[in-house]
Amino acid sequence: MPQPISFDLPPTLDVQALRASCSRCSMHQLCLPMGLGEADMDRLDQIIGRRRKVPRDTILYRMSDPFVNLYAIRLGHFKTSQIDPAGEQRITGFQMNGELLGMDAISTDHHHCEAVALEDSEVCEIPFARLEELFSHIPTLLHHFHRMMSQEITREQSVMLLLGNMRADQRFAAFLVNLGSRYAARGYSATQFQLRMSREDIANYLGLTIESISRLINKFKKQGLMHVRNREVVLLDHAMLKAMAAGTETCR
Repeated sequence: MPQPISFDLPPTLDVQALRASCSRCSMHQLCLPMGLGEADMDRLDQIIGRRRKVPRDTILYRMSDPFVNLYAIRLGHFKTSQIDPAGEQRITGFQMNGELLGMDAISTDHHHCEAVALEDSEVCEIPFARLEELFSHIPTLLHHFHRMMSQEITREQSVMLLLGNMRADQRFAAFLVNLGSRYAARGYSATQFQLRMSREDIANYLGLTIESISRLINKFKKQGLMHVRNREVVLLDHAMLKAMAAGTETCR
């Protein structure tokens, strides 16, 4: 069972020594500082508490934990999950570097999901109360934060569409295309990447069985749509996969 990480800070924490230095981070064009000038970037730097290393399978926060911080993913990947009405754990998303964790708690001051590292990862800890203070002084920061919240809402709506109306092959194609586009936004290949999550996690997220995922992988491979070796994926027919995700083509 993953173990929660400690939220206790040492009493003599040197915040300046642990600053995340947004301006020097390779993710700053995707994260909160996007579009900020040097002076405003420095003001944001001042409120970043520390970088936190989160080992693989470690819980960053649990459901019902009090809301204190947002977490900007600097390195690595995470998954978020909730408990459904039947008492089953349901994966609600996979997050990667440049994205924010913790926005689910803003309205109630408590987290509604659990976040677990899929690999050794690192986050920048952002005290939300201090971030709110900055919003009144830096309109650009508030505007970008609203954009990030809107993107999160859009992503959740896309998941609802996946689970509600799409065929199994369409769901899997949409999942692969979406992952590729997110990697491309970070300067990586949109057609060649490593799956950081397990097949069990993918099945849970897409509302399918692990047997269905294995069959779809084999089917896509036979159709020349993708190549898979361990967790290394190559999308061989990206255009076809996009058409399948959009519902304009079907896998033969």
